[in-house]
Amino acid sequence: MTTFFEKKLKLLANLINKKEFSISDAVEVLSLIDINISPEFLDEIKIYSEYLPVAATEKLYTTKLRLLHFIWDSLDKSSYSLAANFAIQLRQLLAKQLFRKCGKNFICESGVTFNIPQKISIGDNVFLNRGVFIDSKGNVEIGNSVAITEQVMIFSHTHSESKHSERSYAPVKINDYAKIYSKAMILPGVTIGREALVAGNSVVTKDVPPNTLHGGMPAKYIRDRRQNNLHDKELDHTWLYDGAFQHN
Repeated sequence: MTTFFEKKLKLLANLINKKEFSISDAVEVLSLIDINISPEFLDEIKIYSEYLPVAATEKLYTTKLRLLHFIWDSLDKSSYSLAANFAIQLRQLLAKQLFRKCGKNFICESGVTFNIPQKISIGDNVFLNRGVFIDSKGNVEIGNSVAITEQVMIFSHTHSESKHSERSYAPVKINDYAKIYSKAMILPGVTIGREALVAGNSVVTKDVPPNTLHGGMPAKYIRDRRQNNLHDKELDHTWLYDGAFQHN
């Protein structure tokens, strides 16, 4: 028997995956998560990210992208966001349309925000916990089986101290099987190596080599990761009980 959530998710998938996603489609999507917004409102809005110079100069926001980004942020205002068995699957649908790339088994908790979704690439079996912020103006690439935990912040751009309007952009890359622990900050141009760990509350200003633990402000080498000679899938990066949402 098809469940209540399954029926809703099927309707949402049919709408979100439409090539020509319209304002009326957005109204229907929002109504399915009990958010009532008028077409007139959606016709006039611009979201914050559209006022960022990189978005404006590169003309990154289409109507579809604006509406889907608005829906992503709106979900956190709905009680449906508290139903993990629904909200995680809805975020999967949205992520595949918003991001440059989003692999299978993407698990994303509430409160995850970003500014330029088209400059985010995400591999398979990635877990983003609550409150993660991704500044992707300079591109952010997240590999397979990566965990980014509560309130981590990732930055890929910075400003000149003498003139705020002077900006520089540098990509951030987090390689396969890395884990970034709570409230860490990753600064522009940093690469986190394969199977590396970043300790909580760290400020990462330089590359983190593979298979190491770095931590502190600024982050420095602490020790090698205690892997017991296990690598890749042997590390068992299973995020939730019984591998929920990772069975594909």
